[in-house]
Amino acid sequence: QVQLVESGGGLVQAGGSLRLSCAASGSIFSINDMGWYRQAPGKQRELVARITSGGNTNYADSVKGRFTISRDNARNTVSLQMSSLKPEDTAVYYCNAVISSLRSIFHTSDYWGQGTQVTVSS
Repeated sequence: QVQLVESGGGLVQAGGSLRLSCAASGSIFSINDMGWYRQAPGKQRELVARITSGGNTNYADSVKGRFTISRDNARNTVSLQMSSLKPEDTAVYYCNAVISSLRSIFHTSDYWGQGTQVTVSS
C-alpha cells in the first residue's frame, strides 16, 4: 500500500506565498517522477510542475518564475514553493508520484494525494 499525503494549502492574499508539501509512504521500492497538478472549478486538471528523480524540472508556463518544485529523495517528499500568487492560482492542488511498489518492482503506477485547497484572494 502506497499513500501520498499533502499539506500546506490555505487562504492567502494576492502577491503572497504558500508552500505545499507531499510525503509518500508505504511499500515503496522506488520513486520516479513526482509532481503537482491543480484543478480549478469547472476546469480540467492541469500540470503545475514536475521533477525527476535526478532533479530535472519542468513547469507550466503560467507559473514559471513564481513557483519552485523540489524533492528530498531520502525522505520521499516533494514540495512546491509558490510565490507572487494570483487569484487565478486558486485551485485544488494534487501531488502525484510514479512509484514502483515492493509488490511489483518492475512496474510503475501513478499515485495521487487527496488534494489540498489553495485560495488566493484579490
